Order: sequence, then structure tokens, then C-alpha cells
Amino acid sequence: MTSLMKKLMLATAVVAAPMMIATTASAEGEKYILVSHAPDSDSWWNTIKNGIALAGEQMDVEVEYRNPPTGDLADMARIIEQAAASGPNGIITTLADPDILEGPIRAAVDAGIDVIIMNTGSPEKAREIGALMYVGQPEYDAGHAAGLRAKGDGISSFLCVNHYIVQPSSTERCQGFADGLGIELGTQMIDAGQDPSEVKNRVLAYLSANPETEAVLTLGPTSADPTLLALEENGLAGDIYFGTFDLGGEIVKGIKAGTIQWGIDQQPFLQAYLPVVVMTNYHRYGVLPGNNINSGPGFVTADGLTKIEEFAGEYR
Repeated sequence: MTSLMKKLMLATAVVAAPMMIATTASAEGEKYILVSHAPDSDSWWNTIKNGIALAGEQMDVEVEYRNPPTGDLADMARIIEQAAASGPNGIITTLADPDILEGPIRAAVDAGIDVIIMNTGSPEKAREIGALMYVGQPEYDAGHAAGLRAKGDGISSFLCVNHYIVQPSSTERCQGFADGLGIELGTQMIDAGQDPSEVKNRVLAYLSANPETEAVLTLGPTSADPTLLALEENGLAGDIYFGTFDLGGEIVKGIKAGTIQWGIDQQPFLQAYLPVVVMTNYHRYGVLPGNNINSGPGFVTADGLTKIEEFAGEYR
């Protein structure tokens, strides 16, 4: 009996030994910080927060999400500097405005911190500043694909509700859409701001002054949700062609109801989740994908909404 117990204890120790690898990796204090440009008021970024949290849990590393509460990019630049000064294994960051953010990102790279650009920026910019890669959606291409789709549906004029006009990628979405339609981008792109009441009023004012407008394009829940309210108020909900970037609870409801024809899903969950997985494996094993990662675009329509509806605003 004693001999059997010794054998069992030895077998248990051998089986348990591999589990020490994950424990040791975590004990080494691997830490990754994600810095975004989003203000606290933008609920779309909850999916990003969930993505990085789940990656941290699954990879057994420490993760942290930081952002400027009001969306001020100068504040974001300081946050990147502070993040770098804390000595993390890696920084994952958006590149909302290269003029403001390139400096602190380059400084982090020069200090030996690995960086992945996500969500806003481009593969070219990521390579230029020395980042490992870019994980996100090619914004112009996504807008162009949407414009071609709308053109195929008979659309020849539109309103682009740009709620973050200082961010170049936002304009790329509108420009791509216009090019897809084969028209010039001019005054039909409006600076809507981020206050819901202002967005709604500016949409109402534009459509009142331009009643021939055939379609509305919004760039995310911040502009889509108030635009839905505007269309309900002026009686155009369901009658005017409506496409939007990104997903959210109200957007999914609009697609399901037929008020919104489609949403362009850039899969923000992957934009936060994959960089943590990529960098952790790079630091542990020296493996790195040989290219950038396109997280989108994908068109979401009323067909097959079940899984998306279940996780909208959480993981989708």
C-alpha cells in the first residue's frame, strides 16, 4: 500500500509539472498596456476592454486599458509616455493623429518596448514608426466596399455623419464611400461632433436642406444612434438607405428592424485580443506573424444576426 501511494504521488507530480510553465510565465510579471483615443462616453470601446481582459486571462498576463477621459489627444500622448515609463512588456495603441502621437510611440519603441498599432493607423505607419504590426480594418477599403455595395443598390447621393472628423481614418471611410459611388466628397460629409443632441440636430438640418439625399452613412454608434432618432423624428426611418460602420445594441436593433441596411463590422474584439496573444507568444517563444492582421471589414445584415445580437456591445 505504501509503495502504491508513492507511485501515485510521483505520477501526480509528473502530470502537474507542465502547469508550472503558465504559473512561472505569470510570475515573471508580463504586462501589456492598451492605450486608446476614446473618451469615456464612447460605449463602443467596451468591446475593446472585454477583448483585452479575456486575452489577459487566457494568456495569464497582466493587462491594463488606459484612455483620455475626454478624448483629448494631447492627454493621450502623455498617457503613452506614462505607460512607457512604467516599463511594460508591450504597448498596444491607436494612432488617431500621427502628428500628435508618433513622437511618444517612437520614444517607446526606442526605449525597447514592443508596440502594436491597432484600430486606427495603417500598416505603413506601423512599419514607419517601428511597431511590430498593425491590427485593424483598412478604413478606405472598407468605405469603398460600402460605396460599391450602395451603388449596386441604386444609390447616387449620401450624407456622411462624421462624429470624429479630426481622425484621418474617419475621413477615409467617407472618402472611400464617395469613391465607391463614383462621386466627389464635399459638403455631404458633416462634422457632427459627439454630443448626441448635436448629432441629431445636424442630421435633421442637413436632410431638411438637402431633401434629395438618398442615403445616410454613419461611422459608429456615436453617430448612428442619434441619427436613428433623427430619422424617426423626420419620418424617414426605413425609407432612406442607411448604412453604418461598426456595431452596437441600437445598430443591431436597426438592422433587425430594417431601418439600417447593413453594418460594417471591424471586429474590435480581435483588435484588442489578438495583440495581447501575438506579443505574449512573441516574448515567450520568439514567434511572430509575418504580416499585419486585417480584423475587418465584414458586412452584417439582417441574415444571421443571432450570434451578433447575443454579443453586440460585449464581444461584437
